[in-house]
Amino acid sequence: MTQAPDTAARRLVETLVINGVDHVFCVPGESYLAVLDALYDVRDQIKLVICRHEAGAANMAEAYGKLTGKPGICMVTRGPGATHASIGVHTAHQDSTPMILFVGQVGLADRGRGAFQEVDYREVFGGLAKWATEIESPERTVEVVERAFATALQGRMGPVVIALPEDLLHDQGGPEPKQAVTPARAAPSPAFLAELNERLSKAERPLLVLGGSGWTDEAAAAIGDWSERHGLPVALSFRRKDILSNDRPNYAGDLGLGCNPKLTARAKGADLVIALGARLGENPTQGYSLFDRTETGGRLVHIHPGPEELGRVWPTLMAAVSDNSLAALALSELKPGRSWHDEAETAHADYLAFSTPVAVTGAVNMSECMKTLGEVLEPTAVVTNGAGNFAAWLHRFYGHKACRTQLAPTSGAMGYGVPAAVAAAIMEPGRQVVNIAGDGDFMMAAQELATLVQYDAKAVFVVVDNGTYGTIRMHQERDYPARVSGTDLKNPDFVRFAEAFGLTAARVETTEGFRPALEAALAADGPALIHLITSPEDIAPGRTISQLRAG
Repeated sequence: MTQAPDTAARRLVETLVINGVDHVFCVPGESYLAVLDALYDVRDQIKLVICRHEAGAANMAEAYGKLTGKPGICMVTRGPGATHASIGVHTAHQDSTPMILFVGQVGLADRGRGAFQEVDYREVFGGLAKWATEIESPERTVEVVERAFATALQGRMGPVVIALPEDLLHDQGGPEPKQAVTPARAAPSPAFLAELNERLSKAERPLLVLGGSGWTDEAAAAIGDWSERHGLPVALSFRRKDILSNDRPNYAGDLGLGCNPKLTARAKGADLVIALGARLGENPTQGYSLFDRTETGGRLVHIHPGPEELGRVWPTLMAAVSDNSLAALALSELKPGRSWHDEAETAHADYLAFSTPVAVTGAVNMSECMKTLGEVLEPTAVVTNGAGNFAAWLHRFYGHKACRTQLAPTSGAMGYGVPAAVAAAIMEPGRQVVNIAGDGDFMMAAQELATLVQYDAKAVFVVVDNGTYGTIRMHQERDYPARVSGTDLKNPDFVRFAEAFGLTAARVETTEGFRPALEAALAADGPALIHLITSPEDIAPGRTISQLRAG
């Protein structure tokens, strides 16, 4: 069967091509076979990545969005496929990542009958996505897809979900697309910049906080150079440590989970806080305790691409709706007429002290291993993680040196790091890619090793195995000491597991064994895995289970 040249399925794919899509991550389904067939004809322009689970496919698309700033494209089938993929949509929403999820749907004539795998996608994804819709007229296919690109990219970036009724895809799809979508981007007004410059010139203890998505290398470098030139201390938001090099002399650390107490104190004591791109949600504000709502109106300058985020929690002294990169470029032209180099020097010294390895009780010191990771990897290496206490060691002791080198979910989603690493390795085969995963985190997406191997991609996976769901265990021991319930794990032999997929693998049980294992893994001809055995007693940096039980 050969499709007509102007079907809705072909118009959809033509719209992807004209908008520069070069990868589509999918799990196939009979509900959108017409789209898969149309993709066959553009296989020299769009690489179709076949994944092993819809959650993996959605997370790969989300990782693509983080790395490129363009919408990551995911395609799954109806019902179970869509609900499996919902985790990636949630992550994209929480992380402000551009993404478009296409979901197969029952035929138009059968909607509302409880047909096989039928789901109301507007209802299911209405609270997760920026826009959830269904193509109901084949002639409007291009219109809907173009709107999806605009919606995903404009304002606060995020995910869009489009349902594709199976029968509609074979119908005439209306006019072909004529040009790529050009998203609207706001910038700070001259009046806002002039007032900010005046307030900055009078500040004694200012703090710049950067976060959010859509950062270009140029903008990150510009605001980094400007802040460094003036000695303005800079903090990065939760899991946004790659916006600026952590080696900059004015870098103060990240406002994430397990934040440096001295950085917390600095933020509390700042007389002017300039938050650019950061939403200032629960995690970067330490459970909404970093600031006092009664006083932020006198010292908080909030710049964000989404107007709905301004004043959402924190009253502001000044606020502006702006694209993050355009705002950064504009701020880098300010001339406050003063500097704060003493403040910057102290802030960076506090960061260096906090990121110095700490003592542990077990044979593997994760703080030393993460420091080693930073010493061995190239500055442009992509490091990925999901969620779990293992990540606290990574974020605290590993320093990022270049923009777009961190793939990590601010949503706190387990199972993200493996598919993110797979996506990065497939997209950019010349870059080092390393995934750090807890044992529980790894097993939620380990099947995607097959995807990595299928596409001859190379990445290194470090599985941190302490035999427990570490984050939950930490909270459990704090609230219910010595009453372990529901958190112990019985793990496979991860070396043999990895070898079954064709990876080289090694087991490491000492700190000293990590560097040679890492160097060997990076030098291997193909992908590799390190099974790193750690003690559950060392549940978090500077915290043991015995201490938690003792209160």
